[in-house]
Amino acid sequence: MDKIQLEICCGSVQDALRAHEAGADQVELNSALFLGGLTPSVGALRVIKRVCPDIKVMCMVRPRESGFCYGDLEFETMLEDAQALIESGADGIVFGALTPERMPDRAKCERMLKVVGHRERVFHRAIDVTANPLKALDELMDMGFTRVLTSGQRPTALEGAPLIREMVQRSRGRIQILAGAGVRAENVRQLVRETGVNMVHCTAHAAVDDESVPPDPAIRFNGAQPPAEHQFKRIEPERVRQVRLALEEEVRPTR
Repeated sequence: MDKIQLEICCGSVQDALRAHEAGADQVELNSALFLGGLTPSVGALRVIKRVCPDIKVMCMVRPRESGFCYGDLEFETMLEDAQALIESGADGIVFGALTPERMPDRAKCERMLKVVGHRERVFHRAIDVTANPLKALDELMDMGFTRVLTSGQRPTALEGAPLIREMVQRSRGRIQILAGAGVRAENVRQLVRETGVNMVHCTAHAAVDDESVPPDPAIRFNGAQPPAEHQFKRIEPERVRQVRLALEEEVRPTR
């Protein structure tokens, strides 16, 4: 194995730049990471590409939180968002659409793939709630997806390692299996060994205070649930560097 690729999940322009400078091979650009990641703004993508054209950016297309079974208008919105992101320089689109039976919605996926064209086509962790993940993987390969992001239908990729390994073996190189969820510098080498993946996905955020809002505000803008009003998450470059170093150590030849 020549190199294990590292993708960092980002929620802003600053996140993408920090991840790139710290050694990420590519970034997945989102908004609303607290909700599992929603479609980012076209403006954010354009600024990233203008400031640093070398950053490889996969853009999430997800119109709302809570599930992946979309109505017609929701999906039309996804198609429009994907088109705008492609036109603004996205290197790939990350999306997923499921049927009520919890399997890939082939009709919707194929419509989206036409919009994505020759860019990278990534099916996200919607596969982790499918009724039959190996059959779902077969369908994704048949449709021509580039990659699938998965935790092996478990809370963390390390817990889901047995299924991820099955997916790697089943794919036989026809689709890239991207392992993500709970990936850290201290466990990434074990994850690679147990699964055989050649690419991992992780977050590397730290909480940062925004001094414009007091720690215990009387007024709230995000409803009754966390995150805290006075904090936001930002990529911590040292965490990215540590994962990168661990991956390099894993592929370094022994003497």
